[in-house]
Amino acid sequence: MSKGIETKVIKPPVQKVVSGKIFKPDRAYLHKLWAKNTAIGVTIWLGTLLATYLFIRGFYVIDPAEFGPALATMEVWMPIMSRWLIYGNLIWLIPALVMTPIYINSIEYSVISESGETMPEIYVKKGIITVTRKHVPFRTITNIASKIGPFDRLFGVGNVSIETAGYSGSSQQGPEEKLEGIIFHEEVRDFILRELRKFRTPFTTTTEPDGKLEEPVPRGPGLDDEMLITLREIRDLLKKN
Repeated sequence: MSKGIETKVIKPPVQKVVSGKIFKPDRAYLHKLWAKNTAIGVTIWLGTLLATYLFIRGFYVIDPAEFGPALATMEVWMPIMSRWLIYGNLIWLIPALVMTPIYINSIEYSVISESGETMPEIYVKKGIITVTRKHVPFRTITNIASKIGPFDRLFGVGNVSIETAGYSGSSQQGPEEKLEGIIFHEEVRDFILRELRKFRTPFTTTTEPDGKLEEPVPRGPGLDDEMLITLREIRDLLKKN
């Protein structure tokens, strides 16, 4: 018998992802959202039944005479309650399952590098009724992070979160933009990080230590963050000359 040959999974190249061409979330992202929505529906159904049972049981311990009949007839009214909970969940779950593939099909991403034909940026398009197209220039990005949740690990996908100078801060909740449902999310994150370092340092991910910190952009009336960053770049060029 021949010896067993050790095999290694080799990820396919991501040139399409990082060359400025449009790419979409992987189909596993659709399966993830279907599973997540279904899990939410099941959790609401079982959680409500369990909470109701514990509620009645708790009051029965306190006052058996008052809540004894309710506890005794539980096998009658609990199936009815369960059925109505299922109907209520289906009202939102079925439309969600139907609309999810339509929504995912509307998503488009592209990452244009410094060597591209246009300004280096990240492009994101999302939406069915209201379509949003967002261009995030590399020079405005302050932080890149990759995130993998329980359902992401189950289906082998991940997300890349993007924060910019005009969006980061305690008043904002979450990243400005996310590239979701990507199998090679770590490769995309690392590529964006390398491109960012061509402009200025430091740029960090949540998994890397910070480098030498640059002084914060000063605030002033009538100036937005992108304009201030542009003025800083002009200042640095003049210093070099």
